[in-house]
Amino acid sequence: MSAAPTSSSGRPTVTEREARQVAEAARQQEWRKPSFAKELFLGRFRLDLIHPHPMPTDEAAQRGEEFLAKLRDFIETKVDGALIERESRIPDEVINGLKELGALGMKIDTKYGGLGLTQVYYNKALTLAGSASPAIGVLLSAHQSIGVPQPLKLFGTPEQKERFLPRCARTDISAFLLTEPDVGSDPARLATTAVPDGDDYILDGVKLWTTNGVVADLLVVMARVPKSEGNKGGITAFVVETNSPGITVENRNAFMGLRGIENGVTRFHQVRVPAANRIGPEGAGLKIALTTLNTGRLSLPASCVAAGKWCLKIAREWSAAREQWGKPIAHHEAVGSKISFIAATTFALEAVTDLASQMADEDRNDIRIEGALAKLYASEMAWLIADELVQIRGGRGFETADSLRARGERGVPAEQVLRDLRINRIFEGSTEIMHLLIAREAVDAHLSVAGDLIDPEKSLQDKAKAGANAGMFYAKWLPKLVAGQGQLPYTYGEFKHQVDLSPHLRYVERTSRKLARSTFYAMSRWQGRMESKQGFLGRIVDIGAELFAMSAACVRAEHLRGQGEHGREAYQLADAFCRQARLRIEELFGRLWSNTDDLDRKVVKGVMSGTYEWLEQGIVDPSDDGGVWIADAAPGPSARENVHRPIR
Repeated sequence: MSAAPTSSSGRPTVTEREARQVAEAARQQEWRKPSFAKELFLGRFRLDLIHPHPMPTDEAAQRGEEFLAKLRDFIETKVDGALIERESRIPDEVINGLKELGALGMKIDTKYGGLGLTQVYYNKALTLAGSASPAIGVLLSAHQSIGVPQPLKLFGTPEQKERFLPRCARTDISAFLLTEPDVGSDPARLATTAVPDGDDYILDGVKLWTTNGVVADLLVVMARVPKSEGNKGGITAFVVETNSPGITVENRNAFMGLRGIENGVTRFHQVRVPAANRIGPEGAGLKIALTTLNTGRLSLPASCVAAGKWCLKIAREWSAAREQWGKPIAHHEAVGSKISFIAATTFALEAVTDLASQMADEDRNDIRIEGALAKLYASEMAWLIADELVQIRGGRGFETADSLRARGERGVPAEQVLRDLRINRIFEGSTEIMHLLIAREAVDAHLSVAGDLIDPEKSLQDKAKAGANAGMFYAKWLPKLVAGQGQLPYTYGEFKHQVDLSPHLRYVERTSRKLARSTFYAMSRWQGRMESKQGFLGRIVDIGAELFAMSAACVRAEHLRGQGEHGREAYQLADAFCRQARLRIEELFGRLWSNTDDLDRKVVKGVMSGTYEWLEQGIVDPSDDGGVWIADAAPGPSARENVHRPIR
């Protein structure tokens, strides 16, 4: 990738097409392994890819359970979540205790001093730790899921692993630095540079929202290497020592929730980084980041599972204690329906998280869509769960735990959980970006055979060849969307016991074909304009997410029944969830073709042109008029105090 032209501020300027090309180049282009979710979007319900439910080995389970027992004891005796919330900081002694426990090295191989836990048990540990304090869950996951350990595990050299992984396993906290003040999900405009200088690179730039960055010892930094003779250039990943001269942590950011996280702004000025610290070749940075996130995103659903379990516990206990009109509020249908939603959805979130995690451990399947769906679905549904708990709690749900405690009641932090969960819909790819990312992967088969037909830059010869290939593909594929196993009354009979889940799986099979037909029709109708139909694509993805969750819930229920672990109850929860999900799916299908998308675009034009500015009158704006919308990120020396705070 050549150096992008820059604006007067020094920031790269790129066209929409160039931005898409950068994102496309970073994608994994091939599908070498099967994908349950990809097949689902293509109208093929491959239940055999997830059923019977994959399981960890006995050795992995024993190692994981032993660590969970130690972690639970530590969390119960050493962690005060209320203190972390009040002081907006995890005490140093807690972090040091986690280090001694080996929690920094949960995902690091034992030969480098780590615990070597599977993704399943790593997520269970994050669920446990995050239930005591979400800030601890974020500290551990940012360090291991996207920080130095994961990209080195996947792309590091043997020398890099030997040098850095033992430190990450026991003593050193790491962070991942991609976002900049004016760059989020559009990395083509990345402004931080890494200029080759002999055996080193010279780093200059500013990074924003560096989770763990305030206390980190090691950083994964994404920077743009200029193309030159002997240098391919492009966005490249580096391991950087935080104590290097020229690095300044300029601010510790504060947020609505997750008040204990160490998130900051980091400036690099003429920072010298050895070429030996480069991860992978030049230009591979975004591919490394996206590949790392395939499994890294699974840590976020783990925190959502923790929230769901806690919300269910509080909803149950409170709704039994609080009486209204002569009986506990749980027995009033208006509240009972909320409790049912919380219970059924929590069951499904754990099913999705465990299934995707075990699939990642087995490495038999490509889980890039499954991981993204798990992140998307869990973040959206956990927020709804927490919102329903606040509603069930009424005024007490809006009151802080400290206030409740001060007047003699149980300090239940329902409002805090709602605040803490809100960021999950933005973290590691916002819901809107996840819709587009998943949609791109879901239609990959179509673009592979017919993409040249809608590409305005392709020649007539290329289009003719694409037309022939597309004709062959669709001649075989489309007839298979007409009928399937979901129309046979006794299919999936092994899921019929005291509660019958087989109709739900037949529904998933039928609906996956309907989803594929809808996608094909939309591509035929809009062709090259399809990428601009973000509302439509978002609904397509949401339907797929619900179908994936239904499948996971049914498979988990059958697995628990087979293990003799609450099988009857699991079937009941799976049945309730699937019935609720089917209602949501039917609503989404209705909104595919009957919606306000066109009208919304007209209103947006009016808003942005000032047509409706009169509607804003009659208020005062409490925000600071003196500040700029986006902070200046021009390279140069820092004029601020370094608030970097390594923990020893």
